[in-house]
Amino acid sequence: MQTNFTPAQLADPAMAASEKILRSCVHCGFCTATCPTYLLLGDELDSPRGRIYLIKDMLEGQKPASPEVVKHIDRCLSCLSCMTTCPSGVHYMHLVDHARAYIETSYRRPLPDRLIRAALAAILPNPGFFRAALVAAKMGKPFKGILSAIPALGERLAAMLDLAPASLPGPLSGEAKAGQRIVFPASGARKARVALLGGCAQKVLQPSINAATIRLLNRLGVEVVTVGEGCCGALVHHMGREKSSHAFAAANIEAWHAEIERGLDAILITASGCGTTIKDYGFMFRNDASLARKAARVSALAKDISEYLVELGLPPPARPTGQTVAYHSACSMQHGQKLGDEPRMLLGAAGFVVKDVAEGHICCGSAGTYNILQPRIAGQLRERKVGNIARSHADIVATGNIGCIAQIAKGFADRAEIGGAPALPVVHTVELLDWALGGPAPDGVQAPAPHAGR
Repeated sequence: MQTNFTPAQLADPAMAASEKILRSCVHCGFCTATCPTYLLLGDELDSPRGRIYLIKDMLEGQKPASPEVVKHIDRCLSCLSCMTTCPSGVHYMHLVDHARAYIETSYRRPLPDRLIRAALAAILPNPGFFRAALVAAKMGKPFKGILSAIPALGERLAAMLDLAPASLPGPLSGEAKAGQRIVFPASGARKARVALLGGCAQKVLQPSINAATIRLLNRLGVEVVTVGEGCCGALVHHMGREKSSHAFAAANIEAWHAEIERGLDAILITASGCGTTIKDYGFMFRNDASLARKAARVSALAKDISEYLVELGLPPPARPTGQTVAYHSACSMQHGQKLGDEPRMLLGAAGFVVKDVAEGHICCGSAGTYNILQPRIAGQLRERKVGNIARSHADIVATGNIGCIAQIAKGFADRAEIGGAPALPVVHTVELLDWALGGPAPDGVQAPAPHAGR
């Protein structure tokens, strides 16, 4: 694609990076075939190619973002399926991230939009606030009909109430507080030492995921350390709040770098959406003189738990399994981190029968805060995804991202409520691996009888 940026514009590193991305696009349109919003809406401007034209025009002309541009950029899920499809290597993720940051500084959203975004940015990255909000949402569910009638906000408030779980688990035992360092020693001789991201929303919604990770790694001879780091910054990063996202990331980089200096084999992440962002810290801080080297070291050590377990190797399962598992590959896993076969290999090695899901490259509609900010499109994608999973006739659904777990579980619960097929348990891949190798059964998964296989 031909560009016409001035030398003064290209002196800005962010603008220079985006100009390079724009020039790599050859208008082929392959991306339209795998874009979820284009699939649903059929609008060229709701495809990656259409959004690239809008972003080029906005950035090149240094124009304030228009309502039309904001509408179509907001509808992008950042699923990155287009990056998997693109034959020219267009780095759409960095381009749309820049566009969102540009929108945030050049466009004044309507008041209802500003309010909901400010609330999400304040609540979701803060586990204490998030837990309190979920308790409030539980009490607010009976008033959903009244809230949904509020102009411009109602649909999003209703989506927030719908997504709130009926009950909340207690925190992970021994969970590190901010700035606190906790070591979970390996069983037997120590083979490796890793840091584990505590996360923000995940530690409130499903602390069992990291608990399973720690148990499994300890049994495999891996020492796990948590350093009380905060949110990785992904949630606000994808809302264009660059200052906030970089502040979260910088704090984590410093915390992990101190641990790297003590000797660390990997930094493990159990939420693939977080993993995609942490692996990009090196790019985010490439021009920061004080953090560039540290950020690059953190990104180089960052691994998804499935990626690390394949490298480590698993022993044979400790108990009979054999259930059929529909594996949902989160977009941030398959498109963001380019990890496709690792979770399937692990589940198969643990004795499960693994089934792929039809249209597996299409997003489930979770996408961070997307299922709240764009509830109609997210709802359509959720129903499409749950329908495809149901047709697999699996016993369990496994995935590697907390947002997908909540979104897909919501879809099955909706179907069960109207008399459809019973809801399937939706669990993290590592929870199934931990169970197969001697840990407790995940919620909703039937443990084998004591005499099974004896």
